[in-house]
Amino acid sequence: MIEIASLQPHQVTDAKYIISAVAQRIYYPEKTPEYFYDILAEEGELQDVDNFQQEYVNNHGMFLVVLDDGKLIGTGALKRMDETTAELKRLWLLESYHGHKLGYQVVMRLLEFAREKGYTHVRLQTGTVQARAVEFYKKLGFYEIESYRESMDNLSMELIL
Repeated sequence: MIEIASLQPHQVTDAKYIISAVAQRIYYPEKTPEYFYDILAEEGELQDVDNFQQEYVNNHGMFLVVLDDGKLIGTGALKRMDETTAELKRLWLLESYHGHKLGYQVVMRLLEFAREKGYTHVRLQTGTVQARAVEFYKKLGFYEIESYRESMDNLSMELIL
């Protein structure tokens, strides 16, 4: 049974592995998931997940996980940028679950939460190499904006709530 729930401390390691494993197959398919995970850990790229309570929950945000019979298969989060703007982060789903509207359900929950918190804009960053994700975001109403932060992801998008 599929369930979408708030990230719990005992799920942090699994969440980080899902994020790195899916990203590895997109950005570095010639490497192993373990190799990419180690690189991300060394660079501190997943510290926000380690500190999800402080980075998201205590900061007017939310971090969700997607579970299939208790097994973590996806993530999605919303993080406060300022009083009116939140950032959609960490939306990753194992490829075998694509096409089942699970990413859509996660985003809808996060956008509903954003509206409840009084945010009027949601931003995100993604890579142009993630054509499927870019198309997904455009279907949801996100549009391209000027980059708001330097990162390995080179496309910034925004949605007005």
